[in-house]
Amino acid sequence: MQKSIEDIFGIKIKTPELYKYALTHSSYMREQELPYNECYERLEFLGDAVLKLTVSDVIFKMYPEDHEGELSKIRSFVVSDHTLSLIAKEAGLNKLIIVAKHEEKQGCRELESVCACAFEAILGAYYLDGKFKDIVKYIKKIFTPYIVDVKEHFENYNAKALLQEYTQGLNKKRPEYNVLACKQHKNYTEFEIEVRYNGEVLAVEKGLSKKEAEQKCAFIACKKLGII
Repeated sequence: MQKSIEDIFGIKIKTPELYKYALTHSSYMREQELPYNECYERLEFLGDAVLKLTVSDVIFKMYPEDHEGELSKIRSFVVSDHTLSLIAKEAGLNKLIIVAKHEEKQGCRELESVCACAFEAILGAYYLDGKFKDIVKYIKKIFTPYIVDVKEHFENYNAKALLQEYTQGLNKKRPEYNVLACKQHKNYTEFEIEVRYNGEVLAVEKGLSKKEAEQKCAFIACKKLGII
C-alpha cells in the first residue's frame, strides 16, 4: 500500500496543493502545460535552505571544537543528493513523484537528483504550511545519525563521488583525472595527478597511490567549487 506524505513525515498537512507541487517534476509541468510554480523547483530552493540551516545548527552544537571547514565537510556529505535519495527511497517518497509519461518509462523516479529535489521540496512545502518547528524536529531526528556516522568514519567518505555528483548535476559531465608524473623513489612510488572539469584544471596533488592522489585532488576541487 502506497504511503502518503503524512505517513512518511509524520506531520499533518494543511494545504494539500503545496505538496502536490512539491512532488511534481518539471517534465510533467511541461507535458501538461502547467505554470512554472506548479512543479517542485521553487519549493526545492526553499527546502534546501531549511535543511542546510537545520543540519548546520545540529553540527555546530554537536562539535563545538571543530573549525568551519570541518563543519562544512560534514554538512556537504550529510545533505548530498546521495543521502537525500537514500532517505527518500527508504521512506517510499519516490513512488509519489509525478512525472511525464516518457520520463516514467525511463525510470525518472529512481534518479538520485529527482528524489533529492522532491525531498527538499516537501521540506519547503511544510515550511510554507506553517510547520517549521515540526519539520525542524523531523530533520534533526532523521539526519543526526548520518551526521554522527560521517564524523566517525569521515575517512571512508568519497570526495571523488561527491565531486562527480556535483558536476553531473550541472551538465552531466564527469571530472577527468590524469597522471602527470610517476616517480619511483627508493622505498615507494609517488603519483602526481590532476583533475579537470570543463577543460579547467581544478587541482594537482600527489599521493603514494593513484587512488590517494585522486581523492586529494577531488577534495581540493570540492573546496574550490564551494561544495564543501
